[in-house]
Amino acid sequence: MEEFGRLSGSIDQIELDFVEREATPEFLMKLSIQLHLSGLSLSNTVSVLEIFGVKRARSTVHNWIHKADLQPTSGKSPDHVAVDETVIQLNDDQYWLYAAVDPKTNELLYTSLEPTTNTGLAEVFLAELSEKHDVADAVFLIDGAHSLQAACHHAGYDFKYEKHGNRNAVERVFRELKRRTICFSNCFSNASADTADDWLRSFSFAWNQLI
Repeated sequence: MEEFGRLSGSIDQIELDFVEREATPEFLMKLSIQLHLSGLSLSNTVSVLEIFGVKRARSTVHNWIHKADLQPTSGKSPDHVAVDETVIQLNDDQYWLYAAVDPKTNELLYTSLEPTTNTGLAEVFLAELSEKHDVADAVFLIDGAHSLQAACHHAGYDFKYEKHGNRNAVERVFRELKRRTICFSNCFSNASADTADDWLRSFSFAWNQLI
């Protein structure tokens, strides 16, 4: 019952302002978005729709998720922030996913997908994070990412090296993210960087609703 309550609450928070002329009932659109972001494949998601007598292509559900523009809620004030980066494979190219997690709640605070990794991009990531959340007094937990350490130093943030403990929060997120992508690896097939970035923000929204 608790899991159902969280799922219902998450559905209520999905806005469909993009809908103009859509034959699918809004509840089923929201349900499809939530089911896929919660771990159901697109094929199985459209099969659920068929139970309700609605036939839609997998690409249609994918487009609903893209247009819904789901993002984690702003305005948090965490005491600690676990930050890290991991490689995401987009076709033949590698991108770097920066992520910030509140280790107390396991909520994803912010993600950013970049074509490379360096101190400048890490500084931009932290600046964008600070625009969404009050992290001025937070302690940043970093595991070996030199660009993030340098960015925290330049921005004047309090940070410390931590390999385990509270840092496990961001590691759990990365593990689930990699499990959710194709073949249980961190590879998006035939996806552009913008599409992958949209999906990652939507994943963050769903993760925060269901943890």
